[in-house]
Amino acid sequence: MTAAPTPTREDTQVYLPDFCAAGTLFIILIVAELLAIVLTLAAHGPDGQFLLQLSKISFFVLWFALLGSAVMCPLRNWLEQAGKTRAFLLSFVILEVTCLIVAELSWQLVWRFGGVAVIDEPHAVFLLRTFAISSIFIALSMRYLYVSSEWRRSVVLEAQARITALQALIRPHFLFNSMNTIASLTRTNPRQAEEAVEDLSDLLRASLSTTRDRTSLKEELEVAECYQRIEKLRLGDRLSVLWNTDELPMRAQIPSLTIQPLVENAINHGIELLPDGGEVTVTGTRDGRYLQIAVSNPVAPGEARGEDGNKMAMDNIRQRFDLAYGNKASVSIDDSSERYTVTLRFPFEEVVS
Repeated sequence: MTAAPTPTREDTQVYLPDFCAAGTLFIILIVAELLAIVLTLAAHGPDGQFLLQLSKISFFVLWFALLGSAVMCPLRNWLEQAGKTRAFLLSFVILEVTCLIVAELSWQLVWRFGGVAVIDEPHAVFLLRTFAISSIFIALSMRYLYVSSEWRRSVVLEAQARITALQALIRPHFLFNSMNTIASLTRTNPRQAEEAVEDLSDLLRASLSTTRDRTSLKEELEVAECYQRIEKLRLGDRLSVLWNTDELPMRAQIPSLTIQPLVENAINHGIELLPDGGEVTVTGTRDGRYLQIAVSNPVAPGEARGEDGNKMAMDNIRQRFDLAYGNKASVSIDDSSERYTVTLRFPFEEVVS
């Protein structure tokens, strides 16, 4: 299987923001302008030139912010590989040098074109003051990035631990149900029991032997189909499963052991309660950047569904979808008709080989 289940260095160790991203650049410019306002308020006197001072300082600070982002954008990956301490020191030096270059260019611009802007300080004093202010600002910004990085790392690791715990709940449940099915076949039909053992072996090799939290949709459907074959041996003609999944991109990522528990619930709490059995339908569609999978089964009139096992599986899937996608995904249930339908909707994220 190919997936991205465990926290990578990109997930847990990122220390610097993505300076190439438009959102990051927007935040940097907002913070830079706020700094310009603070500096103007601190230096503003009763001369009525507040807006003029603000425009001059903003021009300088925003140019530094833009140039600094442009310099840090291609260097980010290289700095991340140097480790957090070195990344801090190197980033500090790079940004400080960039700031001094902008300061020197600003001074030379004023000196050569005096009518364009005015800097009312000697050359050395201007550079020294710029160095002092920028050192404090850059150091505080880098400290904030460090704290933000550690917070993000702890959140990702905590979420990964919760995913592992949720998977640990559903794997034994899945295994025990399969073993019970095989046990019921050993005396009535040893040959079919042997086939079921082979299918279960494939399931263990494909799914239960991995601790990854996501897998490809192709392999998730194969696990569910393998489980269906095991149950087909037990229920015979009473069970039919219709797979309408041709529209789905098979390389899409999905939390592992998601579809199989839904098929299992549809069989155990739907088909098995019907004397003549019935058909489970698995329908997959794509809507732009979102995928939708619906698992539906007929409901036996007057029969109550097994709430405990069904509730555990549904709660498990909901929690894992929430950890994987947040509010971008949904798990909905429709039991208002003669069929019980569970619908999964989640964003399309392709497995990276």
